[in-house]
Amino acid sequence: MKNTAKKGGQSDPVFELIAAEKMRQKEGLELIPSENYVSEAVLLAMGSVLTNKYSEGYPSFKGISSLSEAVSGGDGFVAPVDSGAVTEGLEASEKAISEEILPNYRYYGGQANVDRIERLAISRAMRLFHADHANVQPHSGANANEAVYFAWCEPGDKILAMNLAHGGHLTHGSPVTRSAKIYNFVAYGVAEDGDIDYDELERVALEELPKLILVGYSAFMKIPDFDRVAAIRDKVAKKAGFEVLLMADMAHVAGLIAGGVHPNPLDHGFDVMTTTTHKTLRGPRGGLILSRGVVSSPLKKCEKKLANIPTLIDKAVFPGTQGGPLEHVIAAKAVAFREALLPSFREYAAKIVENAKALAAGLSQHGFILQGGGTENHLVLVRVQDSFGVNGKFYEKALDLVGLTLNANSLPGDKGAAFKPGGVRLGTPAITTRGMGIPEMQQIADWMYAVVQICVKAADEKGLAKFDDELKVIREEVREMALKFPVPAIS
Repeated sequence: MKNTAKKGGQSDPVFELIAAEKMRQKEGLELIPSENYVSEAVLLAMGSVLTNKYSEGYPSFKGISSLSEAVSGGDGFVAPVDSGAVTEGLEASEKAISEEILPNYRYYGGQANVDRIERLAISRAMRLFHADHANVQPHSGANANEAVYFAWCEPGDKILAMNLAHGGHLTHGSPVTRSAKIYNFVAYGVAEDGDIDYDELERVALEELPKLILVGYSAFMKIPDFDRVAAIRDKVAKKAGFEVLLMADMAHVAGLIAGGVHPNPLDHGFDVMTTTTHKTLRGPRGGLILSRGVVSSPLKKCEKKLANIPTLIDKAVFPGTQGGPLEHVIAAKAVAFREALLPSFREYAAKIVENAKALAAGLSQHGFILQGGGTENHLVLVRVQDSFGVNGKFYEKALDLVGLTLNANSLPGDKGAAFKPGGVRLGTPAITTRGMGIPEMQQIADWMYAVVQICVKAADEKGLAKFDDELKVIREEVREMALKFPVPAIS
């Protein structure tokens, strides 16, 4: 794209910086597990004229409220859109959505086109995740989580979630967040094997009697036992005498769920699932809320009970916690959801996990100590301080110098300061999107070992200057391999 933005005859430096970022993405390897590359179609939708339209409120839900019931395959997962399992009636439903103009729940006129786009996004999300309803408007995963809290809980209510220091997320009760100042968060952690400590979860839940139980994380490499957590919820509800909302924040693994390589919490008794739409789902940056229950008008009052959670969430998103939706982002979400319904996406999801296990094995061979001994999903947690005496932030910065991008991360039992944690977090969604496989995973592990050895000799960041020549050799090797695997939509 040419830089056509001029002011006083000068190029706008914003576009020069975008070009620089484009080059960084082409010539380096993105190992941050929460990042990915979108398709050209997603970029086109997101950069469209839909950014000009303001659309407070919702489209009609008529004709899509039970769409998910018609598409579940015999293996428990949704049938891909171009497989023989898709019925003519289902295809007709999507065609009808794209053509039919219906009354809506909007506060502005001129919504005929965005209504139909948002309805397509809703229907596709429901198909992917077997949901009774989907709210596609949250601007982020954090917004999605906060809307669910607001929909179900009153100020001071207890919410049980994973301890941030054990792999949880900021929005799950960190004291620096707004929600932690409104609700009373209590925490459970992980056991020595890196899995959720389900005995602790049950004990705390029965002691505290929370209104909401949350399974979700930002640094966790196991597959949760959703059935066991659902059984714990039932025990809590029976003891407490009130309904308890069961919520899963699957922002990191939503793409694995859509691709059939990770269980879907909505199939195991959960009421709500939140997620981002980027990460493993490979869509634009944004949030999504999926729910089970009765879908009704967001303009009408409804009783606060689990059966009404879809409508309670709609009210909580708008006008409860955010204003107008970003219709250009919703269009890009709709495109990404369709891509995730293709058979090729299942192959992609399986390859993410295969690559993550191969990368973990390669790191283990070099003496890196891994949290939980490995991984069951897309994410690997490395105890680099315990392995080589190098703190995570120092290691992150050294890897940046050679074009390997990941993030420092605190781990259970970590004694390092907030900006000097003992671990790093990395994953395979982005490099798998580029078409890399097991040989490349081994090469990345080799480079990571070479860099950590340099860090040991350098002792600190200033000392890295002495090893500039060695780092440059690795940087050129990384660049050479990166350019062999083009980034989608980046020429």
